[in-house]
Amino acid sequence: MALILATPRWRLVDRLLAGYGIVVALIGATRWTQRAMLPLIAAHVALAGLAWLAVRAPESATGRFLRTAYPLLILTALYSSIDALNGFGAAVTHDDLLQRIESGLFGGQPSRDWWRASPSDFWSTLLHAVYFSYYVIVPIPALYFLATRRAAALEQYLNAVIATFLACYICYMLFPVAGPYYEFARPAGQFINNGPARLVYRALSSGSAFGAAFPSSHVAATVAATVGAWFGSRRLAMILAVPTALLAVGVVYCQMHYVLDSVAGVVVGVTVPLMVIRRTA
Repeated sequence: MALILATPRWRLVDRLLAGYGIVVALIGATRWTQRAMLPLIAAHVALAGLAWLAVRAPESATGRFLRTAYPLLILTALYSSIDALNGFGAAVTHDDLLQRIESGLFGGQPSRDWWRASPSDFWSTLLHAVYFSYYVIVPIPALYFLATRRAAALEQYLNAVIATFLACYICYMLFPVAGPYYEFARPAGQFINNGPARLVYRALSSGSAFGAAFPSSHVAATVAATVGAWFGSRRLAMILAVPTALLAVGVVYCQMHYVLDSVAGVVVGVTVPLMVIRRTA
């Protein structure tokens, strides 16, 4: 009897990353005269190859872990590349448009004015801590589903969250917005004299991509994490919903994002996962 080998299965997350690499390479090709663009184009073309290798990872514990982890691990590099695509701060941004809209809606700039009008050591500490907790919230459901051996829930979660991140990243390349962190004088004094605030600003100073404000990927990703977790564990989703709601408010109060950035993040964080989950259900 002939030996029949199973055909390696391309998950949606693998196809998303491979497709994203090709799309970004095409965007980069329209900006090829910018610094570091040719290596960046090559790296994004190679992303399709990385997805191909992941599909063919051996069915061992190590292979399953790498296939699960690589979409989340590669996000940092993909985010960092936005700086190069946006000319390392040289891209024309659309902050004026968002500021005009917010001025018309609120009679001012909430991201600049709120913390100044209502400074609070308690809320500054809590909301900066929640802002930083994004780095914990996003991987928690993936680790939970991996630890409990819920392969279907894990795959569905990765599809939803990775699709959300990639949607945000495409927006940053096509519609750069610097955000209030860059546009206004930054918070100072007692307002940022706490551990979480110092930790946040240290992280931003070493890894913030220019033009990556609209929609807020912090908000979009934590909302997507909560939505994605809901379809695998409603209890976990309800736990995550609390810091997610605080983060959507905190990015404005702590002057990281405009209100519109946060609202757009919520919209993307809900609609993209629901579209993905409906497609794969």
